[in-house]
Amino acid sequence: MLTRCGSGMGMLALATLFKDQGLFAAPTARKAVAQHIPRLTPRANAVIWLFQEGGPSGFDLFDPKPQLTKSDGQRLPGVDPFFGNPGPLMGTPFKFKQHGQSGTWVSHVMPHIAECVDDICLIKSCHCESNSHAPAMYQMNTGYTRPGFPSAGAWMTYGLGSDNRDLPGFVVLPKLNGTKGGLLNWGPGFLPGENQGTMFYSGDKPILNLDRPQGVSVEQQRSQLDFIRKMNQRHLDANPLESDLETRINSFELAFRMQFEANQVVDLKGETKETRELYGINDEETEDYGTKLLLARRLVERGVRLVQAYPAEEWDAHSNLKNNHETLCRLTDKPVAGLLKDLKRRGLLDTTLVIWGGEFGRLPVSEGNRGRDHNPHGFLMWMAGGGVRGGMSYGETDEIGYHAIENPVSVPDIHATILHLLGLNHEELTYRHNGRDFRLTDVSGNVITPILA
Repeated sequence: MLTRCGSGMGMLALATLFKDQGLFAAPTARKAVAQHIPRLTPRANAVIWLFQEGGPSGFDLFDPKPQLTKSDGQRLPGVDPFFGNPGPLMGTPFKFKQHGQSGTWVSHVMPHIAECVDDICLIKSCHCESNSHAPAMYQMNTGYTRPGFPSAGAWMTYGLGSDNRDLPGFVVLPKLNGTKGGLLNWGPGFLPGENQGTMFYSGDKPILNLDRPQGVSVEQQRSQLDFIRKMNQRHLDANPLESDLETRINSFELAFRMQFEANQVVDLKGETKETRELYGINDEETEDYGTKLLLARRLVERGVRLVQAYPAEEWDAHSNLKNNHETLCRLTDKPVAGLLKDLKRRGLLDTTLVIWGGEFGRLPVSEGNRGRDHNPHGFLMWMAGGGVRGGMSYGETDEIGYHAIENPVSVPDIHATILHLLGLNHEELTYRHNGRDFRLTDVSGNVITPILA
């Protein structure tokens, strides 16, 4: 049970705020909870997941479909839209060129990422189980379309532990206006609460309400924490099944340490002008995502296992796809390329897996005023670094980009591959809950071995 005494109220209020915001995270540099899981040889030790919420259109950005352009205006029977009344087929409004030694096709609205294609593996045949944002996001993040299951980051920290005593193992860099499905996208589900993702914000206050109460010294706060921990531990010893209480105890300790470390991580003053320009931080349009991705690099340098970074806007182009995707490309293209180039020159790309993609893609038919509806049947993601072959593509959709037809890749396949690159066997990373063994990949999922370096 939580107790309070005198000025200890500040820390109790902090703990309540942490719970409300989903800020219980890995408390110390520690061994994995799942020590019974056999280890593979890891190719990566960290993941930066560039989650493009809303569903970008792969064949408008990285996978041109000449037949779709030729068929512009023709009707396609049997379309399965999220919203009703699908329009005719719509060719891409963008121009494509080949880039790099690999000759990879990239749209003209992504000139900076085009410079990095020889480090990128395009996965063109992804598919998922829902054409609704929240269920599809839940599946991409947790393996299930239903809420309440552990997120991929929670599984990673459960299986691998944390490499930093003063930072959480799983950090989320969110949109200010929230994400569809909310905190459950990076929650711990039935895993120990300490594996949950922690939200960091750019700016001087990376974690809300983290600062020590005014007038309370470090020594006083340490004394308060020691007393609270003693009382909570006494209660936990008498009630060992209350795992949430153990998580809360650990959250106090992590919060205390993060008061020092978190502020240092987000302090970009030590970064060179050239590095800031590389990420686009000095430009109003790219400042938000550029800052997030530079922060992501600084976090993985310090041992954070997974960083998920969301752009400020969504790729949900139900109307005027050209304007929507041009806007999102202006916001993200330079920062994403800056991250890849910065990781590579620092020798971090070899051990950091970078993932780009949304919860699904877009349909080849038009919707409303030259927009596109949701498409879970065939969409594109890409990976770079971390043991993945660069300058290649895997899988294909049909000639108009509707269905995955060659080497289809499911969400469990994506998760199995991520875990494999981190040195975890996706079939053996399990957790018993309600009488059965659960895993991130449920009962399916295969490592996409052809893309491995």
